[in-house]
Amino acid sequence: MSKIAVLMAEGFEEGETLTIVDILRRAGLTCDTFYFGDKLVKGMHDMYVEGDKAFGEEVKEYDMVVLPGGRPGGQNLKENPEVIKIVQYFNDNNKYIGAMCSGTVVLSDAKVIDGKRVTGYKGYAEKLIGGIFIDEVVVTDQNIVTSQGPATPYPFAYKIAEVFGKDTSTLREKMLYNFAGGK
Repeated sequence: MSKIAVLMAEGFEEGETLTIVDILRRAGLTCDTFYFGDKLVKGMHDMYVEGDKAFGEEVKEYDMVVLPGGRPGGQNLKENPEVIKIVQYFNDNNKYIGAMCSGTVVLSDAKVIDGKRVTGYKGYAEKLIGGIFIDEVVVTDQNIVTSQGPATPYPFAYKIAEVFGKDTSTLREKMLYNFAGGK
């Protein structure tokens, strides 16, 4: 079974992070959150969420690493040399990397988006150095899946599930995504 690791640095965007984990678990994928330091991680909006596992070598056993946004969550991921190394490891081993909102800046620093189509938060075209910025909700290029921001974790998570061979049509219907105007 495919396994997805979602990294939760202090200041993570709660709505993005928890929606991604929720949808991937509903899709039948193993999805664990990884924390740095304390198991209770403070989010961007002062919500504390208990992470599943401590960040470490175990992440390499996963099929995808996901970097949600948040302020300063994205910056905290970017400034952690171990996160940069794990993103490079995933890229070098043709494993999937997902990032959204401010989490996308890690991809540029890790130099894994050179020549690849990516998206990110509005105004991030100049921050995603090396990538080809596309102003779309979700962009997939080779092993990289990116999305824009707090309103986009639904299509982002559905795309990740689809990358791992899951048909999300029934899930979208059950979650009323199509009813709410999602495609």
